Amino acid sequence: MASENKKKRLSAKKKAQAPHKEKEKPDMRKKKLITTIIIAAAMSFMTLTGCNSKTSSSSTQVSSSESGTESSSESSSASKSKLNDDDSKVIASSTDFALDTTDLFSKRDLEQTADTSDATSLTVKDGETITINKAGVYIITGTAEDCQIRVDAGDEDKVQIVLDGVSITNTDKPAIYVLNADKCFITTTDSENTLSVTGTFSADGDTNTDAVIFSKDDLVLNGVGSLSIESTDNGISCKDDLKVTGGTYTIKCSSDALEANDSIRISDGTFTIESSKDGLHAENDEDDSEGFIYISGGSFTITSKSDGIQGTTYVVVDGGDFNIKSSEGIEATYVQINDGSIDITASDDGINAAKKSTQVGTPTVEITGGEVKITMGNGDVDAVDANGNVIVSGGKIDISVPTQGSAESFDYDGSASFTGGTIIINGEEVSEIPTPKMMGGGKGNWGNGGQNGNRGDNGNFQGGGRKGRQSVDVDSSSDSSDSSTSDDSKPADGDMPNFPGGQMPNFEDGEMPNFPGGQMPDFDGEMPEFKDGEMPDFKNGDKSQFSKGEKGQKNINKDET
Repeated sequence: MASENKKKRLSAKKKAQAPHKEKEKPDMRKKKLITTIIIAAAMSFMTLTGCNSKTSSSSTQVSSSESGTESSSESSSASKSKLNDDDSKVIASSTDFALDTTDLFSKRDLEQTADTSDATSLTVKDGETITINKAGVYIITGTAEDCQIRVDAGDEDKVQIVLDGVSITNTDKPAIYVLNADKCFITTTDSENTLSVTGTFSADGDTNTDAVIFSKDDLVLNGVGSLSIESTDNGISCKDDLKVTGGTYTIKCSSDALEANDSIRISDGTFTIESSKDGLHAENDEDDSEGFIYISGGSFTITSKSDGIQGTTYVVVDGGDFNIKSSEGIEATYVQINDGSIDITASDDGINAAKKSTQVGTPTVEITGGEVKITMGNGDVDAVDANGNVIVSGGKIDISVPTQGSAESFDYDGSASFTGGTIIINGEEVSEIPTPKMMGGGKGNWGNGGQNGNRGDNGNFQGGGRKGRQSVDVDSSSDSSDSSTSDDSKPADGDMPNFPGGQMPNFEDGEMPNFPGGQMPDFDGEMPEFKDGEMPDFKNGDKSQFSKGEKGQKNINKDET
């Protein structure tokens, strides 16, 4: 359990890194990584002792009362970077970003090789738990089953685990489990490393340890080698800030591949992800002001059944190459793309801004640069969908979307601004962002509103769904209250009849049939059943095709002649 001092320090750190709570229309400037500080780090650690007996209940414990620290010296250009405690920050902030990108990575985060001059070497063994409870650098080698590397160090301790050709296969527990530390680094040498869990994860007391790498504190992944992870649940889970600055990662899992409570920050790395849920997921169940994702570089191949990248507050892309195949490509309350090459193939929304956080302003999709290609599948799909505003001031957006049905290239409930860049829709360059086919409310089931939409009253069809279309208003002069309570009332010319609960049936291709004279037949307040889900042909108002069915309902068979 973390001490009160650590809690205060973490609280101060999170406040300093908290995203701006509301941005209306920021003007973007590119933020570049600057590494102008030269730091000579010298770390000394006490010689560690332990036992390595090979039994199912054996444990190797590395312990000491000494705490390690990161030291640094400033170069002549150090004044250009911001220093904070013992982590020398090298990421400068540009103004007016949707997300405050100040101090997202430290100098040590970005180093891809560890200083192993005073490192301790350990070998994994079957059935063994290696417990590390002091700061230091630990080189891990070997192959084992049902083995765990367990970090339970001090609140101020930085622990660096160097994977040098490690293979661990467990049945029900994480291969690497960080219970407590100030920060834990997992660094790969020029080697291949594999970690997997094949069975159902077991809890550690009140902690649901549901990932191959599970950390309760800050976690940094870097290095020059490869790490393959297979999991029956999450791949990597961090209950604080998760950073990746280098290395090659292959993750195949049944839940989220990379998961963090407070943030996911990536500056580099190569990722191949197959996930049954989300590729990258940042969410804090207890605080919806947390949960952002920032990416400034790297190569991503993500195949996921849900979202490719999902953040609660912000997803900011400032660089990188992305190939995403998923239900939804990128989702957050505020999605901002400033650079990079992004190729999304989606079956629901390509990029979606939804109200996932109460601490962020209007849901917004903002594109200021980069190249974005979105290919949508058939059905009720949107390439760019905002439950608020769309802002395009630069970059190239190439959208392929079905031309039939309710598919939208851009769907938004608020405003759209196009002041720079290029937009291509189905091969044709456009000069403005198209207006959605049906504004307001959104996609729903004709009266039963979805997210951010209101439920419609009987016969009023004013409900909407979360996507801002197919909201139909009847003539406001009609008395909906009377029509909703009178079963034998007959609709006037051009009016729609009453449907129980205000619900319209679904018609093929989402279209209504034509009725001669604009008159719908009187269904006595109930909707009949239709053969094959189709409406009958009404010839000159003839309703002779109606016949009484069971339970008083009226069945209609379409005239096959």
